[in-house]
Amino acid sequence: MPTKSKPKKRKKTLVIVESPAKAKTIEKYLGRNYRVIASKGHIRDLPKSQMGIDFENHYEPKYISIRGKGDTIKELKAEAKKAKEVYLASDPDREGEAIAWHVAHALNLDDTAKNRVTFNEVTKDAVKNSFKHPRAINMDTVNAQQARRILDRIVGYSLSPILWDKVKKGLSAGRVQSVALKLVIDREKAINNFKPEEYWTIDAEFKKKTKMFKAQFWGINGKKQDLPNNDAVKNVLAKIDKKQEFNINNVVKRERRRQPAAPFTTSTMQQEANKRLSYRTRRTMSIAQQLYEGISLGKEGTVGLITYMRTDSKRISPIAQAEASKFLNEKYGAQYAAKGARHFKNQEDAQDAHEAIRPTSVYRTPESLKAVLTTEQYRLYKLIWSRFLASEMTPAVYDTVRADAEQNGVIFRTTGSKMKFAGFTKVYDNQQEKSSELPELENGDIVKLAKSDNKQHFTLPPARYTEASLVHALEENGVGRPSTYAPTIDTLQRRYYVKLEAKSIVPTELGEIVDDLIEKFFPDIVNIDFTAQLENDLDSIEAGQKNWVKVVDEYYHPFKKELDKADADIKKVQIKDEPAGFNCDICGAPMVIKMGRYGKFYACSRFPECRNTKAIVKKIGVLCPKCGKGDVVEKKSKRNRKFYGCSRYPECDFVSWDKPISRQCPNDGHFLVEKRSKHNLVVLCPNGDYSEEPREEEKENQ
Repeated sequence: MPTKSKPKKRKKTLVIVESPAKAKTIEKYLGRNYRVIASKGHIRDLPKSQMGIDFENHYEPKYISIRGKGDTIKELKAEAKKAKEVYLASDPDREGEAIAWHVAHALNLDDTAKNRVTFNEVTKDAVKNSFKHPRAINMDTVNAQQARRILDRIVGYSLSPILWDKVKKGLSAGRVQSVALKLVIDREKAINNFKPEEYWTIDAEFKKKTKMFKAQFWGINGKKQDLPNNDAVKNVLAKIDKKQEFNINNVVKRERRRQPAAPFTTSTMQQEANKRLSYRTRRTMSIAQQLYEGISLGKEGTVGLITYMRTDSKRISPIAQAEASKFLNEKYGAQYAAKGARHFKNQEDAQDAHEAIRPTSVYRTPESLKAVLTTEQYRLYKLIWSRFLASEMTPAVYDTVRADAEQNGVIFRTTGSKMKFAGFTKVYDNQQEKSSELPELENGDIVKLAKSDNKQHFTLPPARYTEASLVHALEENGVGRPSTYAPTIDTLQRRYYVKLEAKSIVPTELGEIVDDLIEKFFPDIVNIDFTAQLENDLDSIEAGQKNWVKVVDEYYHPFKKELDKADADIKKVQIKDEPAGFNCDICGAPMVIKMGRYGKFYACSRFPECRNTKAIVKKIGVLCPKCGKGDVVEKKSKRNRKFYGCSRYPECDFVSWDKPISRQCPNDGHFLVEKRSKHNLVVLCPNGDYSEEPREEEKENQ
C-alpha cells in the first residue's frame, strides 16, 4: 500500500514593517497566509567612524550595516528566502521610503518591482486596501532623504571636530540644531538688551442703575491717547468731574463667529501637548507612536487609534469627514456639524503626502477607551480626538458690544461678549475665551463713575522659548521637518547648550560659545533663510524637480570654503575656571568651578594631579528639619528629578521630594512643604492635616 506524501507547506507572503508592535497588529489583519516581521528602524547607515561619503564620485554614500543589526538582517534574509513574495511596508514618509530601499538592497530585491505598500493608519481596512495598490519604491523620495542625510553628515562631521579641538570634546553641530540654538540665544540677547518703558493705565468702574461694568481710558476728543507717565494721567484726571455723569456713545453691537482650529499637524500637536499636558516634545511623539502602532482593545483586537503622526498637512480624508459629520449629528445634533466639507489651508512649504493627525474612528471616544489606555495615552488621545472633532464643527457665535463712556472729552472704552452658541467649543476650545457680559447699553445712556484706579506699568521683555514656542518658531521659519523637532531640542539639552528652567529654555555659557563660533565662521549654517531654502530644495528633489547630487553640490562648495578658512583662523577657546571660594579637602589647593558635559561642578585646581570633584548644590535657606545642623539643599536624582536633602549626608539622611519651608505645622509640629498644583502653589503638612495658601513673601521667592 503506497504511503501518503505529506502536503507541501504553503509559502507565505512576507511583509516587512519598521516596528515589532506594528508587525503583530498587521499580521492579525492580513491573516495566516502572511508573515509580518520588523526591521526595527534603519538597518543600513553611514559609518560612525568616518565621513562615509565619496566626494570624488558624486557624493556616493558608503552605507554599511548598522552595528547590532546583524541578527535582524539574518532573520530578514532567511524569511525572504522562503517567502512567496516580499512587501515593504515601512512608514509612509521619507525615512520610511529610505528604509524600504535599504531593506530591498540588503535582500537583493528589485527596487523597481511593485512591492512597496503604505498606509496612513493601522486599521484593518486601511492595511488590506494598501495591498491592493502596491507600487515601486519612490526613488525621488529616497534621494530627498539621502540628500538630507549626506548634507547633515557633511556639516556634522566637519564642524564637530573643530568644536572638539577649539572648545571641548563631546560637542556637536548640525543644520537644524545650530539654527534652533541661534533662535534661543538671539531671544536671550533680546531679553538682556531690553530696556523697559514706562506706561500707565486708568481702569474705571461705571454704574448703570444697579449694574456695574469696567472700562479703560482710551483717549481724548475722539483720538486715542497713550499715557507715558504720571503727568499724563494727572492731566486726564484733571478733566474729569467726579460729580458729573458720563454719556454712553459709539455703541457698536455685532455678532462674531470664531472658527475652530485645524486638526493637528506634528508641530501643533507637540505645541498643544506641551502647553496643556506639560509633555516634552520627545514624550509626545513616543506616546503618539504607541497610539498609531496599535492598542489592544480586547475582543476587537489590536487597533491603531490615530493616523500617522509625522505630518505637516491639515488635510482630512472625505471618509473621515463623513464619519465625523454622522457622529456629530447623532451625538450633538445637526446644528453642531459643519455644513459641507471643511478645508484648512496648508502652510506654503507643507508636504501633503499624509492627512492631518486624527483618530482612525471618531466613534472610539476617549471615554470608551479609558480602561485600555495608560493615563498618558488617554490624555494625548483625548487631545487629538477633541481637536479633530472640533475641526468638523460649526463656529462658536458671540454677541459683542463696544461702547464709549465720555465726559468733557475724556473717553473710557468698554468691550463685552456673550456666547450665543457654543459650536465647536462644546468639544474643544484652544483659547478658553471667557464671556464678559455688559449691562444693556445704548447711545445716549447716562452712567456714573463709581471708582477709578491708575496704575504704573513697564513693558516686559520677550519671553524665553518653551519647547512649544521653539517648535512653532522652527516651523514658522521653515526650518526642519516634523520628524526633526523633537530630536533637535533633545540634542541641544544633551549637549548642555541649553537647559530647562521650569518650562523655559535657557542657553548655557557653553551654548553661547558654540553659537558665537558658528555664527562668526559659518554664517550660512545659522542663516534661517538659507536653511529654509534647503528644506524647499529637498521638497523639490522629492517632487522629481531637482537632482539630489546637484543640490548637495550647491551647498557643499560654499561650505567647504568656510571650513578651510575657519580651520586656519579659529583660535582655541579658553573656558575660564571660576574660583569656588574654598580649598580642596584632599590636597588644600583652591577649588574652581568647571564646565562639564552636564553643567558646572567643583573641581580641584590641581587636576589631573588631584581629581577631587564635588557637585554644586543649591541651598534653599532652610535648616534641616531632621538634624537641625545641616542646610537643606536642592539635588537631582538619576532621572533628573529635583528633590531636597540635608547637606550633611550621609551623617543625616533627610530627603524630601517637596520643598521644605522654615515653619512647622501648627497641629503636629511637622515641617511644612510647598507643593505646586497645576494652577497654584500651596503650603501643606506631609501628614495631610494642614494646608494653606503661601504668604506673599513666600510666593515672591518662587
